[in-house]
Amino acid sequence: MNSENHPFLQRYQGYFRNLLRWEELDALWQQLRSPSGQAWYIYAVGESVPEAPSSHDALLSFIDELNQLLRSEHDYDYCGIVYVDDATAPSLIKIYDPNNLGSSCGSGSLPPPLPGWILSHIPPCDLNVMHAPPGNRRRWWQRITGLGG
Repeated sequence: MNSENHPFLQRYQGYFRNLLRWEELDALWQQLRSPSGQAWYIYAVGESVPEAPSSHDALLSFIDELNQLLRSEHDYDYCGIVYVDDATAPSLIKIYDPNNLGSSCGSGSLPPPLPGWILSHIPPCDLNVMHAPPGNRRRWWQRITGLGG
């Protein structure tokens, strides 16, 4: 399959709504905490693409860890770094790393930064990351997934 026609990429490049207020993020987390029967892939961009969806327990743990990280490292009275394709029935969520925001519009010849993490009902594909995530973020990811030493 041509990577440009990959269903994940088509969805990834579609319309997304920015969750500006922390209350909106809380509401999204609450939706995801309720078992819906739909599995979520948890993709840390720059790491291996997950081959299978995560368990609901793994999703809950990820939400708890990520929520804590976002609130401690994005020390603003607004959120603004989480984007969702549909706030009432999300199927793809882009979460930007507070320490790697760059310019969202892309300045000069630099493209906008990739999200740090993606939650998706659709099996993700490699986003051809041009640079690896910072070492501290990789260690954080490896700690919560048990993949690091």
